[in-house]
Order: sequence, then C-alpha cells, then structure tokens
Amino acid sequence: MTRVWLDSTEWDCCDDPFTLSDEVDFVVHRRTPSDEFVRDLGAELAATIGAFERRHPQATTNDRVQGRATRIQIVLQDTVTRSSPRHPGYGAPRDDANPVDVGLPPSSLGDRGGAVFLGLRPSRWMRVSKPVPHAVELIPTDAVPGERHESHGPVSVDGPDGPEPGEQRVRVRRGWLVDVDQTKR
Repeated sequence: MTRVWLDSTEWDCCDDPFTLSDEVDFVVHRRTPSDEFVRDLGAELAATIGAFERRHPQATTNDRVQGRATRIQIVLQDTVTRSSPRHPGYGAPRDDANPVDVGLPPSSLGDRGGAVFLGLRPSRWMRVSKPVPHAVELIPTDAVPGERHESHGPVSVDGPDGPEPGEQRVRVRRGWLVDVDQTKR
C-alpha cells in the first residue's frame, strides 16, 4: 500500500476524476515531503505519505504509483486571510492616500499598472493567505476531485478606499490523500 499526495492547486487546474476502487496511475514528483509541506501540514501527516504526485512533471520520469485506489481523504487546512495594502503602480491608484514604498519602480503601463477597470477604482487592498500550521482535518470521500469543503468569510463592501478589512480564518482544501494498493491482479 502506498499513500499518495495529490495537490489541490494542480488538480483544480487539470483534474482527471476517479473514484474508490478505480485503477490509478500517478507520476511521482518526489518521495519525501518538502520542508514547507512538513511545516504547514505537520510531520505526523507527512510521515504517512509515500509519494507526492505531479500533474505536469518537469522532466520525464519512470517513477510511478499504479494500482487500485482503496481510500481517499480530502485534506482541509485552516488558513488566515488578511488584507495587505497594494502598492501604487501595482494595482493601487497612483494617488493612493496610503502608499507603501517597497523600493520597486512603478509600472510604466499606465495609471492602473496596465490593468483595465471599468468604472471602478481598484481596491487599496489585496488578499494574502497564510496556512495555520498543523490545523488539518482529513475527511473521507469516494472521489477526486469530489465535493468542495471550503468556507469563505464575509466579503468587504466598504469600497476601494474603505477601512482595512480584518483577518478571517477560512478552511481550504489543500489536497487529497489516496491509498493505492499496488498488488498485481
């Protein structure tokens, strides 16, 4: 039995749906977790994974996990989402009352950083999300990609120049764990 990690960012882009007991064939990107994976999702969970799948491998690889999917779990993680000021020339208006200087040159593509806004000024704020380490929940499911288990907080309606929106804690799908029986049939 091999437990395979399927990352939601890659599967949201290019999924190939399957269900429990289907034959699967995963291209393995690596066999050990990255430091970031361990930090965000925890060493205990990382230790149970034998392969990390990649939808679009950078190089040709013969490392694969093939067999029958015997268990599928959705991996949810709490994430703190907050607002951060945009920088003038990078989506914020050049005349922003609260510019943030990061030492980067403003965009030369126009007053809105090359973006087109139809009758609206862009918001002064951009959303920044950061995972809450080890705040993970596993939910059994019978399909990938399966149902969505994401919660979203309220959306600010203060307008582009309104006060800074507060932090929100949301739960997002990070990926799936798929147990694969590799015994020959």
